Amino acid sequence: MTDPKEPENGAVELGTPNAAAPTGTMSTRRLRSEDYNDYSSTDVTPEGSPPEGMNGFAHPESYQRFGETNGTTWYQTLIHLLKGNIGTGLLGLPLAVKNAGILLGPLSLLVMGVVAVHCMGILVKCAHHFCNRFQKQFLDYGGAVMYGLEASPSACLRTHAIWGRRVVGLFLIITQLGFCCVYFVFLADNLKQVVSAANGTTNDCSSNRTVVMTPTMDSRLYMLSLLPFVVLLTFIQNLKVLSICSMLANVAMLVSLVVIYQYIVRDIPDPRNLPLAAAWKTYPLFFGTAIFAFEGIGVVLPLENKMKNPRQFPVILYVGMTTVTILYISLSVLGYLRFGADIQASITLNLPNCWLYQAVKLLFSFGIFFTYAVQFYVPAEIIIPPLVARVSERWGWLVNLLLRMALVCVTCVLAILIPRLDLVISLVGSVSSSALALIFPPLLEIATYYSEGMHPLVIAKDIAISLFGFVGFAVGTYEALVELVAPAATVVNATTVLVQ
Repeated sequence: MTDPKEPENGAVELGTPNAAAPTGTMSTRRLRSEDYNDYSSTDVTPEGSPPEGMNGFAHPESYQRFGETNGTTWYQTLIHLLKGNIGTGLLGLPLAVKNAGILLGPLSLLVMGVVAVHCMGILVKCAHHFCNRFQKQFLDYGGAVMYGLEASPSACLRTHAIWGRRVVGLFLIITQLGFCCVYFVFLADNLKQVVSAANGTTNDCSSNRTVVMTPTMDSRLYMLSLLPFVVLLTFIQNLKVLSICSMLANVAMLVSLVVIYQYIVRDIPDPRNLPLAAAWKTYPLFFGTAIFAFEGIGVVLPLENKMKNPRQFPVILYVGMTTVTILYISLSVLGYLRFGADIQASITLNLPNCWLYQAVKLLFSFGIFFTYAVQFYVPAEIIIPPLVARVSERWGWLVNLLLRMALVCVTCVLAILIPRLDLVISLVGSVSSSALALIFPPLLEIATYYSEGMHPLVIAKDIAISLFGFVGFAVGTYEALVELVAPAATVVNATTVLVQ
C-alpha cells in the first residue's frame, strides 16, 4: 500500500471546544514535510505503535519516544486535558438538562461522556496502528483519517484518501470559528447584564432581591463594540504571549467556577416540580449543547504525542474525562435544581446582581476574551499562511493582518445574526462537534481494521455510534435552525433579572 503524500498546509490537531488551549499543544515551527504537518505537536513523539490491548490502546511497553526530557509529565498532561475540555460549554449545560429533563439529562450526559471517551480511545488506537505500520513518528487526527481511508477495502476511498485530511481540517476550522462566535455572544450577554444592573448593584447578594434593570443598548451593539479589541487581540501571533493570555484565562475561569459552585449549592428549592423528561422537540438542543461541551477529541493525540511516558496516557485519559464528566453532570444538575425553569443559556446570567457575582461575570468574560485569541490561532494557522504565500514578502504582513481582521469580522457577523447563546452553542455542537467526536472515529476504526478482520459486534457498535452522531447532527441542526427562524415565546437567554 502506497504512502500518500500530505498537503503542504497540513492540518491542526488542536480542537478544544470549550477552554484556553494548552500552550504546549502548539508549535511555532511550520513543518513542511510530505509526511505530516501539525501545529500542535512537539518533538516528543512515538516511533511506532504496538498491537492493541484489551483496553483499546496500544500495549504500553512498546512505546518509543525521542526527546523524552522535553516531554510533559502525567500531571501536566492531565491538566492540559482538563483545560481542553472545560470552557463555555460547561456554563450552558444547566439549560441543556432543562431541555432533556432532570432525570433524562444527567443520564444522557453520562452516556455521552462514555461514548465520547470511547471514541477518543478509538482515535488513539488507530493512530498507533498507522504509526507502527508506516513507521511514522506521530499522526494527527486528519492524518489518521487519511491513512484509514487508504487502508479501506474500497478502491474509491483509497483513491480519494487525501480528502479525509481535508474534511477533518474543514470541520476543525468550522468548530474553532464556531467557538469564537460563541465567545462573542457570551461576552455581549454578560457585559449587557452587568451594565444594565450597574445602578442597582450593591453588596447585598440575597437571591430574593429585585434589581431594576437600566435600559441599555442591544447585545448586537455590544458585539460591535467588542470587535476592535478582539481584532487587536488576534494580531498577537507570538505563542509565548498567547501562553500568558491562556494562563490568565484559566485562572480567571477557575476562580469564577469556584464562586458559582458555592452559590448554586445553597437554598436549592423543592425539585419535585421539575419534569423527569422534557418534550422530545427540545432534546436535540440538549444534544448539540452536550456534544459541544464534550468535543475535546482534538487535543487527545497532541497530548499523547508529547508525553514523557506515554504508557500512562490511557489512565490519564480515563481519569481526566471521568473528572470532566462528573463536573459536567454536577454543575448541570445543581444549576437546573437551583434556578429551575428560569435557567438561562449561561448560568452566569442567573447570578445575583451584587458586586461579588458581577465581578464573577466580568472575571469569566475576561477569561473568555483572552481564550478567543488562543482558539483563533488554530483556524488562522490553517487558512492564512497559504494565502500569504501567494503575495510578495513586502505585502505579506499587511495581507496577514487583513485576513485576520476579516476572519474576526466573520465570527462577529455570524454572532450578530444568531445572537442567542443557547442556539449558537447547540448549532456549533450539532454541525461540527458531532462529526469530530462521534461520527468520524467509529468509521475510522472500520476503515482501519475491516480488511484485517473485525468481529461483527464491533462493526455493529461502530455503526450504531456513527448513526447516533449523524442523527444528532441532522435533528439537532434542524431544530436549532427552526428555533432560530421561529423562536419560542420565551427566549431563555434574554438579559433579565432573576427573582427567586
